[in-house]
Amino acid sequence: MTRVRDIMTKNLITLSPETEITQAAKVLMENAINGAPVVDESGKLVGILCQSDLISQQKRLPIPSLFTLLDGFFPLKSMKHLEREVQKIAATTVAEAMTPNPVTVDPDAGIEEIATVMVEKNYHTLPVVEKGKLIGIVGKQDVLRTLLVP
Repeated sequence: MTRVRDIMTKNLITLSPETEITQAAKVLMENAINGAPVVDESGKLVGILCQSDLISQQKRLPIPSLFTLLDGFFPLKSMKHLEREVQKIAATTVAEAMTPNPVTVDPDAGIEEIATVMVEKNYHTLPVVEKGKLIGIVGKQDVLRTLLVP
């Protein structure tokens, strides 16, 4: 059975939370990658920045939908969700745009397990962590490559 450690990328391109958004976009584009782990100064994984996080900046400001009940107005989305959307749109650093505390996978996880997570959660890139340390990253392209190997 194919394991994550067999297909993951070990030569990591990482970002720091302080990196400016324009520089982060340049890194992703120049390296033709969908996302990169975000690590603090000690090397600890603190988030992940994906192209979709950067594309969020181009969205319109979401106007919350409301419904009325007994002359009261109630938002259909939580204010916390709206605040997060506004923060992503206005982000100037990776820390403001990244997804904090990303879902991670174990290097001994089977390919079926990560494929399921990717499809069900619509994730394109998953950091690989072993004993609390970032050791790789696995993306949809890595999974697809396994279909080409006889």
